[in-house]
Amino acid sequence: MKIHDISVPVRNGMQVYPGDPQVTVEQVASIASGDRLNLSRLVMGSHAGTHMDAPSHFIDSGASVDLLPPELMIGPAVVVEVKGVTEVSARIISRLPLHGTSRLLLKTDNGAFWPEGEFNEDYAHLSEDAARYLVERKMCLVGIDGPSIERFEGSGDVHRQLLGGGVLILEGLDLRSVQPGEYDLLCLPLKVAGGEGAPARALLMERHGSSSGTFDAHTTRWPL
Repeated sequence: MKIHDISVPVRNGMQVYPGDPQVTVEQVASIASGDRLNLSRLVMGSHAGTHMDAPSHFIDSGASVDLLPPELMIGPAVVVEVKGVTEVSARIISRLPLHGTSRLLLKTDNGAFWPEGEFNEDYAHLSEDAARYLVERKMCLVGIDGPSIERFEGSGDVHRQLLGGGVLILEGLDLRSVQPGEYDLLCLPLKVAGGEGAPARALLMERHGSSSGTFDAHTTRWPL
């Protein structure tokens, strides 16, 4: 079974959403310097790199990340490739071959500048009508290979539509080396008590006999 790590490495100076805390990894003890062990201090925002948004991120009475049922973040998922668009609309989503999945991961043009390089405000994102569509489809999770599921400095309505409708948001994925197709997702955010979100390690496992690698989920081959 092949496993794809779709998480972004945590490192000094990594790309973060403007206004979020910068990430620093500082060594506070070193064997090479005569200490008995190696020890680091990690400082970062809860939405740096690959991370999960809990409902309380945009809904004050919403559940915090430590209360999220793990089964929502573990199970069958579909990776679809959406190229050549900045806003992924309901019209685009409705034409994707989702095969009844409840977990959707969007591979977009964001891979050209995420997670490496400078922050690009014109990243691919989900539209409000697409968020409503996913709620109506009773999705339990949607992920994207960019800093946010919503347009830069958006109103928050996309987040509120999804999180208020029972759809968890997984942001900051690295899908550059992953082919569109069907997988099993394993994604567990840190259990931060009362946290509105948390960094996560996300893995995709190829399914025995799955169509990953040959699965035609490229929107360039589907009418938009």
